[in-house]
Amino acid sequence: MSEVRVGVYVCHCGTNIAGVVDVEEVARWAGEQPHVVVARDYKFMCSSLGQELIENDIKELGLTRVVVASCSPHMHEKTFRGACERAGLNPFLFEMANIREHDSWATDDREAATQKAKALVKAAIERVVYHQPLEPLRVEINPNTLVVGGGIAGITAALELANAGYHVYLVEREPSIGGHMAQLDKTFPTLDCSACILTPKMVEVDQHPNITLLSYSEVEKVEGYLGNFTVTVRKKARYVNEDLCTGCGECEKRCPKRVLDEVFEAGLGFRKAIYRPFPQAVPKYPVIDKENCLWFQVGKCRVCERFCPAGAIDYEQEDQLIEIEVGNIILATGYDLFDPRRIPQYGYGRLANVFTSLEFERMVNAAGPTGGKIVLRDGETEPKSVAIIHCVGSRDKNYNEYCSKVCCMYSLKFAHLVHERLPDAEVYNFYIDIRTPGKGYEEFYHRLLEEGTHFIRGRVAEVTDAARMPGEEGKIIIQVEDTLIGKQRRIPVDMVILSAGLEARHDAREVAQKFGLGCDFNGFFVERHPKLDPVATMTEGVFIAGACQGPKDIPETVAQGAAAAARVASLISQRVVEMEPVRAHIDEEKCSGCRICNNLCPYNAIVYHEDRKVSEVITALCQGCGACVAACPSEAITGAHFTRDQVMSEIEGILWDVRSPDAHEVEREAVPA
Repeated sequence: MSEVRVGVYVCHCGTNIAGVVDVEEVARWAGEQPHVVVARDYKFMCSSLGQELIENDIKELGLTRVVVASCSPHMHEKTFRGACERAGLNPFLFEMANIREHDSWATDDREAATQKAKALVKAAIERVVYHQPLEPLRVEINPNTLVVGGGIAGITAALELANAGYHVYLVEREPSIGGHMAQLDKTFPTLDCSACILTPKMVEVDQHPNITLLSYSEVEKVEGYLGNFTVTVRKKARYVNEDLCTGCGECEKRCPKRVLDEVFEAGLGFRKAIYRPFPQAVPKYPVIDKENCLWFQVGKCRVCERFCPAGAIDYEQEDQLIEIEVGNIILATGYDLFDPRRIPQYGYGRLANVFTSLEFERMVNAAGPTGGKIVLRDGETEPKSVAIIHCVGSRDKNYNEYCSKVCCMYSLKFAHLVHERLPDAEVYNFYIDIRTPGKGYEEFYHRLLEEGTHFIRGRVAEVTDAARMPGEEGKIIIQVEDTLIGKQRRIPVDMVILSAGLEARHDAREVAQKFGLGCDFNGFFVERHPKLDPVATMTEGVFIAGACQGPKDIPETVAQGAAAAARVASLISQRVVEMEPVRAHIDEEKCSGCRICNNLCPYNAIVYHEDRKVSEVITALCQGCGACVAACPSEAITGAHFTRDQVMSEIEGILWDVRSPDAHEVEREAVPA
């Protein structure tokens, strides 16, 4: 066996590492370890000069293995693998020791940090000795793309790809695309009509030759891998034949059954049992609400069928399962609004004239249930005073600690709309801090100050109808500490609007599991890197866009939808991409056919051959997670780049400083090149 020659490179990372770890001492010590022929420290190993240092040593010193001790592999493993490859060394003969996140950022104790850095470097040296050359897997990319979610993020992503000449399947679970943006009246800070700027894009989606729109549909199953996904979509029965329907609306007009619309109209208005969610809905076809339709419930009616001029009503229609093949997937599933009922002291659901932000959006919308009039629950009385409470469900350790990013701005928008339509009304904004970081947002805030909005800094303690003083009869009382003047205040108003925060969708974790993603503690989908790769995920070929990744306003959502589309277009244009060869392999001679691995694999990458009574890993589906390797009782499964020798030697290496002095003298016998 040829000699193993290891080069070790310790990065200062400015002061990120060197400020705590004695990097010169670590490099000196590393140079004394078995198999190490050169050890250097450098200020920024990821720089072009740092990479050239590695390349030159590989060529001049004949290095067969490389270890870099620096930051997280998520940041620069690809960088250093590239340096090795340029110098003629297989990139998988490289190992990275994370002495920043795992060490210098975790302590201020210089001596302890230096000792731990040595242990991490020792582990990497011991491991890299057992590395084997690997070759990446080459995969062809299907140019079709699946976009899940028809809000503004999904619409943007679909149009960007379709305009680039690629076919897109856009799946939306509601009868119409548009998402939450379709429910809004005006958008901050420009006060554009939301429907006016959204509807043309919705129509373009419907008419685009490169987009197949599957509304009122849900993804049931996802199989496959980057470049070759097979997706099963359930297209739910509308009970309306789309090939015959003209969208005339006669069926909806004639339907005798009125139903409270708790989705689009937020419970403020009614719709029919056969309906389109809103006038500009895309597609234009109505859907029968089976749970409220008189024909489906009691076997009587069929009015819509009798009056449909096109004969499009089809009560026998059934759900369809559609199988589509795509190369990439973009998830743009959006968010849920926080339910203010969870904060009982704010009175929502108990006090009639306490409204949610979405209810107010529908109220001020010209196409909404009140025709744009701001009125109390009686439908007639205009409020003379309105309170807007910020951060409902956000920035609160009892609910969600994060800021929802949009609440301040839409609260300011609400204040403006009240001033515009009820010029004599008093408007109070109760806030913790005003956050207006976007373009034109701060100017919008100053505009509200000039319009006469009262801003009271302090978290509202209680919203009640307990009148105690003259003038409070019939009013809603806001109990709050005004932190700017240091006093408790009781402010009587006629209407309260609760600015609810944004939350991950209620089924986000189920969706994540279906697509092989992870969720953070708040339920939002986890990105590959929060700063450098916010649209990619840890599952190759699956991207995220919009508020499913975290709270966002419309401009940021649109930008992320376009970014996800750009990433997909980049992959499609390559036609063939290389995937990590870190995959599992089953030794059939050792396999006992117990099938434990089949049930454990989260990617369904292991099949069982009944005739041979053994399991096999489908390499292209495997993501190298190692669950099967750890679980196999026969030790029949090996994970490439995570073999038993590699892992055990790494463990022994990291324990070097706790073993007996004699143990340090014991060296391994022959090792592979």
